[in-house]
Amino acid sequence: MADDLSTAPATPAVGDADAEYLQRRTLRRGSAGWLLLTGLGVAYVVSGDFSGWNVGLSKGGFGGLAVATVLMGAMYACLVFSLAELSTILPTAGGGYGFARRALGPWGGFLTGTAILIEYVLAPAAIVIFIGDYVQSLGLFGLTSGWPVYLGCFVIFIGVHLWGVGEALRFSLIVTAVAVAALLIFAVGALTDFDAGSLDNIPVDAGAFGSSSWLPFGVLGIWAAFPFGMWFFLGVEGVPLAAEEAKDPVRSMPRALAIAMGVLALLALVTFFAATGAQGADAVKSAGNPLVVALEGDGGPTALSRFVNYAGLAGLVASFFSLIYAGSRQLFALSRAGYLPRFLSLTSKRKAPYLGLVIPGAIGFALAAATGDGARMLNIAVFGATISYALMALSHIVLRRREPGLERPYRTPGGVLTSSVAFVLALSALVATFLVDVEAALIALAVYAVALAYFAFYSRHRLVASAPEEEFAALAEAEAELTRD
Repeated sequence: MADDLSTAPATPAVGDADAEYLQRRTLRRGSAGWLLLTGLGVAYVVSGDFSGWNVGLSKGGFGGLAVATVLMGAMYACLVFSLAELSTILPTAGGGYGFARRALGPWGGFLTGTAILIEYVLAPAAIVIFIGDYVQSLGLFGLTSGWPVYLGCFVIFIGVHLWGVGEALRFSLIVTAVAVAALLIFAVGALTDFDAGSLDNIPVDAGAFGSSSWLPFGVLGIWAAFPFGMWFFLGVEGVPLAAEEAKDPVRSMPRALAIAMGVLALLALVTFFAATGAQGADAVKSAGNPLVVALEGDGGPTALSRFVNYAGLAGLVASFFSLIYAGSRQLFALSRAGYLPRFLSLTSKRKAPYLGLVIPGAIGFALAAATGDGARMLNIAVFGATISYALMALSHIVLRRREPGLERPYRTPGGVLTSSVAFVLALSALVATFLVDVEAALIALAVYAVALAYFAFYSRHRLVASAPEEEFAALAEAEAELTRD
């Protein structure tokens, strides 16, 4: 256990000690092909199609949310293509943090990794509250939303992850397929009542600059709707976190990212138009379950609305389950490299980072049980996400400029222009979070400040040189030294 002590040297000596350190921190390689990776990408996001996005109608109206969704979709598409290139250069569990480590140094790597961790620890805590609300509304087993339901979700689904990554991703794929099928069935049902005239029926704020029936809250409403346009895609960027457990990640990762993004764009289009056009934007803008409202109107439950209600629970489970996976892998990578306490990266006989699963789960459960405020936690998660997007896009730009000769098995279409678009839109989305929930943004900043203090005064002096992301960065420094010589 000596290699786990905080007194360990900043760069362990090369040899048996390094081999033993990494041997106790290995994941099960070759567990996920392109299909499971695609399912993972959709699973991260699919719950956002069932609820949450519709609040953007109350910020920007139909026109404002539509423009925001297109812009955020463009941001995610550009980011995904950038990450596809980066993930083939460094296919490890570090994901975005690993890319930023080489491009922006240890500070940039930690800033990126921490932002990603905020997203993937807070989002499951929020979603488990929504799962509890669904369980109560559906009357399942007579349960009410509260800590017993939250605890049951964390225990059961973390248990599946501890069983093994292949089993976990196959479970996720099945539940995600059910949720996607339900969204398509919903769209067919809702489009039978589609009325284009009801899309812009939200009352107009005459005092807002540029207001109209399509932009009832003016031009600024587009910007305020950015975080809700993100809900159709939020989380898909987490697919590279599975690179270390993927089959042939150089080929499967770009393919999975592209297909997942295409599926999500299609689901966003049909869900947005079908739900808003069936009952009108004003009817669904504040609904906790907008798809059910779109189907029922004033007529009460139908067989289709009940089916969609149950499918919404499946979508929430899929996202909850996959986000637990993403958070554990980001924590594992940061811990293995010494940015966080090293014991958090120890893996079990089944090659699962058991503490990386249990500890974030315990934090998520505590937050859910103590606050019950899922919307606030999701806003904090979005704040962390936008910071990570900007830093990952910047990493792509820097590596393209500084290391043009770096071997790139896959190259981003459009190159630096693509990642530059993602960078600008990510910064715009970051500012928009303050328009939606200032308190959530400030809470996220406070968490960030504590993490940075830990890194500045402690962990940056104890990084593990033999970790894959650190070796990748060290290679760049060595090559730079040779060039200067």
